[in-house]
Amino acid sequence: MGLFQHETVKMDVLKKRAYNGRWAEMKEGVIPLTAADSDFPAPQFVVDAIIDYAKEGYFSYTPKTGYQEFKESISRALKVRKNEIVDPDLILPIDSAARGMSVIAKAFLQPGDEAIVFDPVDYLFKTSMEAAGAKIILYPMKLVDGRIDFSDLESYITPKTKMLGLCNPHNPLGKIYPMEDLDHILSLSEKYGFYIMNDEIWSDIVYPGKKFNSILELGAERNRRTLSVFGFSKSFGLAGLRIGCVYCQDKEAYDRIVEASEVMSTIGGIASISQIAGTVCCNEGYGWLDEFVLHLKGNRDYALERLEKMPGIKCEPSDATFVLFPDITETGMGAVELVDLLEEKYKLRIVPGGLQFFGPGSEGHVRICLATSHEILEEGLNRLEKALNDIQDAKK
Repeated sequence: MGLFQHETVKMDVLKKRAYNGRWAEMKEGVIPLTAADSDFPAPQFVVDAIIDYAKEGYFSYTPKTGYQEFKESISRALKVRKNEIVDPDLILPIDSAARGMSVIAKAFLQPGDEAIVFDPVDYLFKTSMEAAGAKIILYPMKLVDGRIDFSDLESYITPKTKMLGLCNPHNPLGKIYPMEDLDHILSLSEKYGFYIMNDEIWSDIVYPGKKFNSILELGAERNRRTLSVFGFSKSFGLAGLRIGCVYCQDKEAYDRIVEASEVMSTIGGIASISQIAGTVCCNEGYGWLDEFVLHLKGNRDYALERLEKMPGIKCEPSDATFVLFPDITETGMGAVELVDLLEEKYKLRIVPGGLQFFGPGSEGHVRICLATSHEILEEGLNRLEKALNDIQDAKK
């Protein structure tokens, strides 16, 4: 039996443990294709590493800035997987990429600063930057021939612009950035002196035939104001272990991140067992991950084929991530209205676009998670198709 067959999905466990809008929070019979989390169990090598560590019976304090072995394993993986050259001593393990975004904002933003946030994008950019006191400037993302158009980005920059959020690959659009676009964004950072919060948590989930480009490939000197976050929740299904890291190319910037993280006082920090899991993922995990991506590609291709035949919905192909972000404006319903109807009448839960999760520019869209078995995805799409057909029939 393959790793990503329907039989490997442990539904009894998911209904007890999978929270954040997933199985454990659903009414009986509802299928959640919601939060970006996998229905498959974590890799066996992660389980084995945790068990081996736990057998010794000691769960002592760790080095305040993380195990050196973990930092070095991250550095090696960044080089091999993404051609990023990062000094292990400029990597700070932290309890999730989300925490890393919060720490970056706290370290480099002050009340009165402006921060450019793409619209739509994951809500954590806005949340973390606003918590640091920044005023959010939304940059509307426009797709031209399937590519994000940044031609007018410079006009959104003011003397108060202190930071720009870069989600690469982009959630929820599923797009990867050509190197010339990253060069353009970095050139603006160099020209105006703002920092870049560079979220690469999706950088392992890139479909065959597509290439991930990192802004860090443009060189350490140019990226002195680039502050990157990464995590292991999407790649390896370890959201509950809260494994992330922040890294940069400048010692002064790193010291500010460490100070803001409060790891030196032990108020902040990452658990020992999470670092053990992250280390084995970096050292042994990429064969498993590549097989996972192949499964996701099959789900993506199947979902796009199904959606193309449904009324009132259209969907741009995704190059990366395991979510789709179809446009549902032709249904005549708002995103929240449609999502509520799907859950109440058709026993399917997906994520609505709109201000709460992705910004006002995401209204008229919904997000569908593909990180499940083909069988669960098929049944979820069957329910979506039934709902859309009923809506279409009601208009006649």
